[in-house]
Amino acid sequence: MSNRPDASRRAFLRLASLMSVAGSAGAPFALNLATIGAAAAQTSSPDYRAIVCLFMNGGNDHANTVLATDPTSWNTYTTVRTTSEAGSIALPGPSAAGGVLPIAPLTAQAGREFALHPQLGPLKDLFDAGRAAIVANVGPLLAPTTRAQYRAASVPLPPKLFSHNDQQSTWQAGRPEGASSGWGGRMGDLVAAANGNPIFTCISASGNAVFVSGQSVQQYQVSSAGAVAIGRLTGSLFGSSAAGNPLQAIVSGSRSHLFEKEHAAVVKRSIDAQAILASAMLPAGTGGVANPTQYTNPNTGTPANNGLATQLQTVARMVGARGGLGARRQVFFVSLGGFDTHDNQRTAHADLMARLAHAISYFDSALATLPGGDMRSQVTLFTASDFGRTFTSNGDGTDHGWGAHHFVVGGAVKGRDLYGTFPVTGLGHERDVGSGSLLPEISVDQYGATLAAWFGLSDGQIADVFPNLGNFAARNLGFMR
Repeated sequence: MSNRPDASRRAFLRLASLMSVAGSAGAPFALNLATIGAAAAQTSSPDYRAIVCLFMNGGNDHANTVLATDPTSWNTYTTVRTTSEAGSIALPGPSAAGGVLPIAPLTAQAGREFALHPQLGPLKDLFDAGRAAIVANVGPLLAPTTRAQYRAASVPLPPKLFSHNDQQSTWQAGRPEGASSGWGGRMGDLVAAANGNPIFTCISASGNAVFVSGQSVQQYQVSSAGAVAIGRLTGSLFGSSAAGNPLQAIVSGSRSHLFEKEHAAVVKRSIDAQAILASAMLPAGTGGVANPTQYTNPNTGTPANNGLATQLQTVARMVGARGGLGARRQVFFVSLGGFDTHDNQRTAHADLMARLAHAISYFDSALATLPGGDMRSQVTLFTASDFGRTFTSNGDGTDHGWGAHHFVVGGAVKGRDLYGTFPVTGLGHERDVGSGSLLPEISVDQYGATLAAWFGLSDGQIADVFPNLGNFAARNLGFMR
């Protein structure tokens, strides 16, 4: 850290903001929408838009999520992924009971046929209905890269490939672990001024996430119970119902010392924001956003609660509160863990796919039935993960990879299609950098920039959010309307 007092002060205030689950409201640029004004931001608007990052922590096995099933591809798939009967990670074919689920993308890829994991039935329904698309072989890149260039290190490569923490950060922020702002948060910096309450611009329903941290806008963390309140400001404190008011005066009252004054101001904003959200946020269940049903664990056949669906219910409740919050543009983050399937993959991954599909389908139905109208065309969900995994098996699992296939879901998505060139199935092809780990064809910057354009950012603003985008020919992948 710099020895300059102002640098130390900024670092302190940043930490204080994070600790209080609140943040500054400034934004250095205006949103590129002429119709947005401060007064209009106080009410719900038809030009409201939100993006939701669904992060699969651990590295999702893309090769068992979206599969090529034409005869040549399928023969290679079963040959490589079938090991011992107990440890095999190969899935049953489309014609088998409980086999992979065929899909028919609108844009043909010569000689290729495709399917989804057997537990992605609800997501297949969204795909078939035109509200979900697949983007093939996405991953962090600094510039277009061939296998020869990768091996020779003749082009710049993302640092610390194959490392969980670093690649989670690289996907979310464009830099390895230690990054302070994510591309969702940097988008938030650009749109916060259009929101009546800028503190509700970037929101995580899954704890701290660099994706929704901006350079000026801080993430606002919520739980299924709503805003995280400071304890004991209401109710009983040390047996006294009247002690809350003095405590609030202590933690948020005016001070003469610079650090104390700013900390008290941050705490007061946190208290005020919690009160606003508590009054505006739609309830869970009756009169608000329907509670998610349980999903069925495919390995046991028993119903169970789905934490990811609960996170997405929280997002839907905040979307439903957009008028009371004065929100015009919002960025959300949710997550599901358990994808580091080095062993027992076939069983573990089946349960993860079931939870993923159940939660996304629930979110689609919740947005369709929000009080005040169907919001599916104004909210877009996309998936992300640390990396894909190796095509080869380590016995009963897979190891860390690079590129992977991802889903984009919403009414504004040009659905029922597969974007990007689906890689050759197998080993030793031009995108294989070892053990079937995919060298990405599409960069995270291109993926995110396509969402940012739909979100309303200008070309110049998008270039600020994604500084490596200029290295790629295609700035927009075309999967958004």
